[in-house]
Amino acid sequence: MATPPAVLPAPSVRKPPPAPAEPRIVPRRKPGQWAAAAVALLLAAMAAASVVRNDAFQWGVVADWFTARSVLNGLGLTLWLTGLTLSLGFLFGTLLATMRLSANPVLRTLSWAYIWVFRSTPPLVQLLFFFNIGALYPTLGLGIPFGPEFVTVRTVNLIGPTLTAVIGLTLLESAYAAEVIRGGILSVDRGQLEAAAALGLGRWRVLRRIVVPQAMRAIVPSAGNMLIGALKGTSIVSVLAVSDLLYSVQLVYLQSYQVIPMLVVATLWYLVVTTVLSIGQYYVERHFARGATRDGLPPTPLHRARTAVRTAARAAVHRAARS
Repeated sequence: MATPPAVLPAPSVRKPPPAPAEPRIVPRRKPGQWAAAAVALLLAAMAAASVVRNDAFQWGVVADWFTARSVLNGLGLTLWLTGLTLSLGFLFGTLLATMRLSANPVLRTLSWAYIWVFRSTPPLVQLLFFFNIGALYPTLGLGIPFGPEFVTVRTVNLIGPTLTAVIGLTLLESAYAAEVIRGGILSVDRGQLEAAAALGLGRWRVLRRIVVPQAMRAIVPSAGNMLIGALKGTSIVSVLAVSDLLYSVQLVYLQSYQVIPMLVVATLWYLVVTTVLSIGQYYVERHFARGATRDGLPPTPLHRARTAVRTAARAAVHRAARS
């Protein structure tokens, strides 16, 4: 009788070793930064408490005069001076920047000399000089050089304090605006201008479609800084008895001797207007920054706030559903 063949045991199958767990990334601890942030917050809280709890600021008086008619009239004149002088300054500054970039050496020299003079002298000195221009030129005439004059006007009757402020601030802002515009134009890559010329584009189209959009990215930040500086710089016209915001509060505290609260009123209005201008500058910069990067524009603070609210709402809904 044949013996059955022996049954061999099945070979044992080894299980593959478990895959190693992915290393967990732990952010590096930065105790120094947290300590510095805590100290900064503590100091900021102490400063805020000292301002709020200090009775010398007389916050009740500040609230009473913040929307007074005289203060609002001074604020309106300040905004008018800022808008007018900066608009005229950029208009004249564009002409000066064009002269600086011209191939004509005479135009370049005249533009450089103008910018050099007005950037080298203090604004207050310039205003006082124009205010006393009648001592140098009692009359201004229009006629033939070294010949007869056809029209003559007395400068005493022509230039008053407000007109002096407009002329002085406009001439000053135009010198700075010229350099801002010239820097923005020079920031455009020359290769793009050569490519546009090779395509046969006209000079006006090149200026409107290529030069200006790219130059504005460099012009807008500096122009916004100039706008804020011009707003604060109008306070120097108070020495000419022009009823701007600072002069209006000065008239009040010279009569009531409430110097600190009235200066706080002027400071708060400057802060409010400067904040509004800064927000406008932010969105203008975003407008001209379109297409500058491949990743697109970063979200605005409003978009970030909306995203945070939506995320918090979704998390609350999920917690409610689980419970």
